[in-house]
Amino acid sequence: MDETDLGVETGTAQLIGIRLRLPAKADDYLLEGFTLHVGELCVVEVPNGTAVGEVRRPPRPLPDWKRERVFPRVIRLAITHEAAQWRELQEREQRAIQTCQERARQHRLSLKVVDVEIQADGRRVMVSFFAEERVDFRELVRELAREFRARIEMRQIGARDVTKLTDGIGPCGRQLCCSSYLRKFEPISVRMAKSQDMPLTDSRLLGNCGRLKCCLLYEFSSYQELRSHLPRVNTPCDVACGGGGCMTGKVKAIRVLKEAVVVTFPDGTEAEVPLDQLTWEGRPHVEARLEPS
Repeated sequence: MDETDLGVETGTAQLIGIRLRLPAKADDYLLEGFTLHVGELCVVEVPNGTAVGEVRRPPRPLPDWKRERVFPRVIRLAITHEAAQWRELQEREQRAIQTCQERARQHRLSLKVVDVEIQADGRRVMVSFFAEERVDFRELVRELAREFRARIEMRQIGARDVTKLTDGIGPCGRQLCCSSYLRKFEPISVRMAKSQDMPLTDSRLLGNCGRLKCCLLYEFSSYQELRSHLPRVNTPCDVACGGGGCMTGKVKAIRVLKEAVVVTFPDGTEAEVPLDQLTWEGRPHVEARLEPS
């Protein structure tokens, strides 16, 4: 492709997903005046000038609710030598990961090199690594500086960041949330699993990273809202019976999604009681209800 073949005119504003590096996520860029296809390389705006990136998501209409937002623009298709330089840089970075890992092994350092980012001018190399504890990598940095003839920056990342960079398929059968769309990690706690009545000893609570799954956060707020309208375990309560009477019992267990509780009665019997048949001291006036899907 030469400088005169830069695309086909379309005349409509669209959003297109482009990634600047292989491990990076695709970000939205504004595409106007020509069309691009997945896999093609193009030149885009970046804060410090321009850069070459790869199309990862096809163009789609610019939503009305995003029209006030300022997106970086796609300038044009990458010409032949720009595309070649971009591909060569990606290959250099992949080879650099192996080189850095080998040097770390030679220095008997307990770390895993996850990613290496090399600036286009080759003056700076960012090495991202994972280690369970602090590592003295000063000798390693000196050797890598001689190897790459560049300034070396070491960045220690956590287990969740490692999985985000390496990507994978989750137990749900879909691409990992952290690799596909999550932009930042929210704190995940055991309390979130408890509130959703999940057994804390179940290994399925752990994601590919070995930490609690990010998806525990997705329904946590809904469970909290529903729980706020249910009595706590061991709360004395009255259960409405036929004929206008009621029976007194004590809450043994909570069924959050059913909006019901299991009540134990003085004679030793138990029953699952819907929320609308239950009264207890301090019951809130507003009741939560799950909307039908």
